[in-house]
Amino acid sequence: MSSPAPPPSTPHIGFVGGGNMASALVGGLLRGGHPTSRIAVVEPDATARARLAAQGIDCSADSNALADCDIVVLAVKPQVLRAVAQQLAAALRQALVVSVAAGVRLTDLERWLGGHHRLVRAMPNTPALVGAGVTGLAASPGLSDSDRDTAARLFAAVGSVVWVANDAGIDAVTAVSGSGPAYVLLLAEALAAAAVEQGLDADTAARLAADTLAGTAALLHSASEPAATLRARVTSPGGTTERGIAALQDGGFETLLARAVAAAHERAAELGALFGKD
Repeated sequence: MSSPAPPPSTPHIGFVGGGNMASALVGGLLRGGHPTSRIAVVEPDATARARLAAQGIDCSADSNALADCDIVVLAVKPQVLRAVAQQLAAALRQALVVSVAAGVRLTDLERWLGGHHRLVRAMPNTPALVGAGVTGLAASPGLSDSDRDTAARLFAAVGSVVWVANDAGIDAVTAVSGSGPAYVLLLAEALAAAAVEQGLDADTAARLAADTLAGTAALLHSASEPAATLRARVTSPGGTTERGIAALQDGGFETLLARAVAAAHERAAELGALFGKD
C-alpha cells in the first residue's frame, strides 16, 4: 500500500550539499515527521548520496532536483558558495534560500543569486548533530513573516533558534555559539587533564569531565535562574568551590574567554570580507 500524500502545506525542502549539517537537518526533519517525499538533496559525492538514500531521501547529482522546492538550503563550503549560487541562480527564483555557509554575508549571496531577495543566513552549531543545537538566523531586508517562520521551523528540528538583526549579528553568533562548542570541549580536555594530575586514571577523569559538563548544561537549560545564581548556589563560603573559582578568576578566566569570543568575532567579519571580495 502506498503512503498517503503529504498535505499541501508541507514544504518541499531541497539541500545543496549532503554533509554533516545537511544530514543533521534531514535527520531532525524526519524525526519530526516530515515526509521523505518532500526532501531532496543534490550532492556530487556518491558516498554521501548513498548515506542519505539509505534513509529514503531523494538524492541526485543533478540540480534539476531542486526545481519544485519551496526552500533550498545551501549547505556547501563557503569557498565554493559563490560558484554554486551563480550556477543555481535561475533555478532558485521561486524558493526561500537559506545559507549555512559560515562567513558569507547576505548582501553577497543576494548579488551572486542575481538579486534574489528571499534569503536567510543561518549559523547552526555542531550539537545540532544530536538535536541539541542552537541556530542564529538573520533575514534579508523585508523578508515576510511567513518566510521567517518557515526558516525558524526548519532549524527548530535540530534545537533552538534565535534571530539577530543582520550579518554583524551572525558574526557575533558565530563567535559565541558557533565556536562555543570548541571552547566547552577545550574546558572538558583541561578539566580531565587536571583530574589526572590529582591522581585519577585517564578514563575516570574523562568521564567525570564529560558528565559534569553535560549535567551542568542540562541544569542550566532547565532552570529559571541565570547562570550566576546557579553558580552562587554551589559556591559555599569558605568551601572547595569558592577556592577553585578564586583561582580561575585570579588567572583571568573571564578575560580570556572574552578575548576568545572577540577574536572569533573579528575573524568572522574578516571571512565575510574575504568571501565577498570581487
